[in-house]
Amino acid sequence: MGRFHRRKLSDDYLYLFLDGVGLKVRDTGGTVRRRVILVACGITRKGRRELIGYQFAYNGESEASWVEFLQGLFLRGLEGKNLRLIVSDGGKGLGAALPLVFPRVAVQLCWAHKLRNIADKVRRSEGSCVAQAAGMYRAQSKSQAQRAFRQWKQQWESRRPKAVACVERDLERLLNFYDVPEGHWKKVRITNVIERSFREVRRRTRPMSSFSNPASCDRIVFGVISHLNRSWEKKPFKEFRHNT
Repeated sequence: MGRFHRRKLSDDYLYLFLDGVGLKVRDTGGTVRRRVILVACGITRKGRRELIGYQFAYNGESEASWVEFLQGLFLRGLEGKNLRLIVSDGGKGLGAALPLVFPRVAVQLCWAHKLRNIADKVRRSEGSCVAQAAGMYRAQSKSQAQRAFRQWKQQWESRRPKAVACVERDLERLLNFYDVPEGHWKKVRITNVIERSFREVRRRTRPMSSFSNPASCDRIVFGVISHLNRSWEKKPFKEFRHNT
């Protein structure tokens, strides 16, 4: 595991996905606590996915935790010279850290996280508000997506101003994916590549209510990440072969 965390990194990534994942871990005193793991996943110019690194965050998803993690990646070689987008879950800590480490790279906010934010601000009976918001990222161009937002805002602002405000303040960063090749859009507008990876961690540990200690958690996470990286080596995204 130590070699994985210290290895030299390539700077061949077009897209960098960042997210924090919560796992239940028993501490030395026997208390089960939710521990956050910061995770980075990249897609190379040839379309190969790779879980680049992860780190336990003792201060949660704070700015300081993200800066430490991102600077570690940078110093090991991931300088971001080829990055077109960094895809983020929209957390405040990560949002503050990114300009400090990768100031020149555009940020794409995850649409899956944003739709959950909208859903938290409307009644269940108003599910059409969320469904209509999803129409923005299904548009055929950025201008059409902006038009879809204006129409959605007109319909919902008077009834659900907080839902509209949470999209409006982030609209530019929600639509940055339209600036990359169309064949890449579906892959880079959400951080689900990380969430899907950690479903495997949870599947393997489901019989346990929690990890017995941080070391056992680290071993399981490393094992799953290594397995996924090996399985992805021969399965590059076809959409990237002629769209870079």
